[in-house]
Amino acid sequence: MEASNRRPVCAVIGVGPGLGAALARRFAKQYAVALVARGEDKLTALAKEIESAGGKAIPVFADVAKAADITTAFDKIRRELGDVEVLLYNAAMRPFGKLMDTKPSTFENTWRVAAFGAFLAAQEVVPAMLTRGSGTIIFTGATAGVKPFATSAAFGPAKFAMRGLAQVMARDLQPHGIHVAYVNVDGAIDMPFIRERFPQLSADDMLKPSAIAETYWYLAHQDRSAWSHEMDVRPFKEKW
Repeated sequence: MEASNRRPVCAVIGVGPGLGAALARRFAKQYAVALVARGEDKLTALAKEIESAGGKAIPVFADVAKAADITTAFDKIRRELGDVEVLLYNAAMRPFGKLMDTKPSTFENTWRVAAFGAFLAAQEVVPAMLTRGSGTIIFTGATAGVKPFATSAAFGPAKFAMRGLAQVMARDLQPHGIHVAYVNVDGAIDMPFIRERFPQLSADDMLKPSAIAETYWYLAHQDRSAWSHEMDVRPFKEKW
């Protein structure tokens, strides 16, 4: 891309049919967006949608639980778009199960996607952000990272680890101009998986992906004299 036409770069890690796609569409209004996930067909279709609307997007296929995939993904992003200025880490596994229902492999893979992948992705983007003296990293959290249900034996610890990483990074990086935030998504996101698993939920019981994406946009563009680190989003009907 010509330097004069260059857009700032946003990487969305974990682009599915819900929040990930909504984040990509929102940030594509002003950013060149890297769409990172495993689903090749869906990523390609979303990239074409964004491009047809006048934006800039590239699909990047990666399993974020694998260090080599993360390295390859960010090499491609830097080569085709440039250094990442906003990292939105939205990748997650959401298994349901109590302690004795949860396989060790499920526990490990959930942690790898939520926490290890976030750690690796952050290491890929932070050096350039430090050099530039600015940048934003936002993690998609959940109430399981604050107060998990008994059926979150894998998901809860993974989100606790992500939240801890976000706090460590904020203390380390914010004095250098890098804004780090953790969004506690307190409720079910309106997407096909949730509607299939919980058919009793109405639209008012769930968070709209596009509405959550507006919160991320706001966080990514806060004045640094008044940065937020943790922010809750929940449906107006949610009990908490």
